[in-house]
Amino acid sequence: MSAGMLALFVGFGVLIGILFGFFGMGGSFLVTPALLVMGYPSRVAVGSGLAFVFGTSVIATLKHRDLGQVDYKLGVSMIIGTTVGLEVGKEIVLYLEELGLAGNIISVTYVLLLGGIGLFVTYEALKGGDGGGVSHDVDGDADIDADDIPELAKKIQSYSLPPMITLRGGVKVSLWMILLVAFATGLLSGFLGVGGGFIRMPALFYLIGVPVPIAVGTDLFEIMFSGGIGSFLYAQSGGVDLSIVAPLLAGSALGARVGSAATSIVDEDEIKVYFGLMLLLGALAVAVRQAGNYLGMGVLDYVSLALILGSALMVSGAVLYSAVKSMRAPASTGSSTAD
Repeated sequence: MSAGMLALFVGFGVLIGILFGFFGMGGSFLVTPALLVMGYPSRVAVGSGLAFVFGTSVIATLKHRDLGQVDYKLGVSMIIGTTVGLEVGKEIVLYLEELGLAGNIISVTYVLLLGGIGLFVTYEALKGGDGGGVSHDVDGDADIDADDIPELAKKIQSYSLPPMITLRGGVKVSLWMILLVAFATGLLSGFLGVGGGFIRMPALFYLIGVPVPIAVGTDLFEIMFSGGIGSFLYAQSGGVDLSIVAPLLAGSALGARVGSAATSIVDEDEIKVYFGLMLLLGALAVAVRQAGNYLGMGVLDYVSLALILGSALMVSGAVLYSAVKSMRAPASTGSSTAD
């Protein structure tokens, strides 16, 4: 691997690590398409992406554990539901492959889902006010204000279907509702072939009502298991390229720690709009790549790669800027008071 490619992978790993640590996303929806655009075989792109996700999730989960932002009870419940959903999603893909429809249906679903979630998150962030103002600066063992819970999550929590379990932050919800959400996100993950963090993290907040920091930490805990199993299966068939994974992990080791630490000092309302825009750009990148394949225009692959790298740079930069601004604010206040 050339020095330029090595630097590119390390730098990309730093950006993805920051996003991973802050938002709890596996990064596969950015890493895998980027590897495909760069000409790597599908098996290597998916397998190496999962291996990268596994390594980064371990690093980021340990940081969130130190911050008290992992709900193990919720995490284990999510793993059970997600595992069943993954198996069902895989069977659907195999059935569609027999019909010769898998590629087109999966691509369209991916673009619509990624774009739809991006629009929803962006709309909620721009709307502000009720239904999404849980601060990252939260005590995981303290009860959260009911006004900070999204309306849809309040509705789901209102269904008293035993057994009921109490999650960190004082959230009380039916175990069946958690399993249903986990199954749905697992189904989509298995169908689309991605880690599912960009689906699961918003689902934990908007559907279950879990505080954002705990949703991020618990999502990373779940990804650690799903990513590990997935990368092991791909590695058995030679689908994991360590020359790709190693530099990505080297960069993300720093980025994930920075992103995880930023959750305790950055108000996610400042970043949520960028998260939504990043999902929209990710959907656009996949759509552009599919259009390029359909039209036989190779140049669109480079446009797709530029959108992927640009979105990661934009959002990770916004996280760092907000973190620095938050850290400098108390110092500025103290200086003004002294004067």
